[in-house]
Amino acid sequence: MREWISGRNPVYEVLRARRRRCYSLQVADNAQERGRLAEILQLASAEKLPIERVPRGRLQSFGDGNQGVALETDGYPYADLADILEAAEERREPAFILILDALQDPQNLGTLLRSAEAVGVHGVLLPLRHTAMVTPAVVNASSGASEHLQVAQANLAQAIQTLKMRDIWVVGMEASPEAILPDQVRLDGPLALVVGSEGEGMRRLVKESCDVLLRLPMRGQVASLNAAVAGSIALYMIWEKRGFL
Repeated sequence: MREWISGRNPVYEVLRARRRRCYSLQVADNAQERGRLAEILQLASAEKLPIERVPRGRLQSFGDGNQGVALETDGYPYADLADILEAAEERREPAFILILDALQDPQNLGTLLRSAEAVGVHGVLLPLRHTAMVTPAVVNASSGASEHLQVAQANLAQAIQTLKMRDIWVVGMEASPEAILPDQVRLDGPLALVVGSEGEGMRRLVKESCDVLLRLPMRGQVASLNAAVAGSIALYMIWEKRGFL
């Protein structure tokens, strides 16, 4: 199924990653060919993509953040769990996986994908249903980082059992009092971090599958952080414990 990706960074990263089949590029007729747009046009020309100059108003159907450019592509190329595990092996690194349990907000999903790519996770697991997917809105929210990630869909409880059989420690984020603080758990080995949904947190079976529950220390008056912020902080904390490798 074809879709349109808009925005200069998302379009650039789709073309640079070369994981999707692309069909055509639309560019606002009054856009100046410099900076990131010049790079986009160069990549599109190298791939022999049809490039169409269109009135800027025609691109408004892609939203206010289109920045005068839109790319027609195939849908997002999902991986599977085996691809994620293989990526860790190929890089000769202890596995570093992000599991997102039924996030609903595309902006939160995009933010977490962007953070995950920045810290070098080997892959991201999403549930099979009841979750935000990697849509053009998510690609835009991730600033194109999604195009450089292995994102898979799976039965999360079953996938977690597979990870455990590979000696991968599964750490679930939870704001409850029974969850422990970061200095009480090792975060530097093979690890999968689970972030629950915005309102309900982790589902019961996923929560019960975790080896340990982790909560972030907080000092202020607000009781909790949103899922994307908390997950991003935890990802950077884990990356630090891994020696920024």
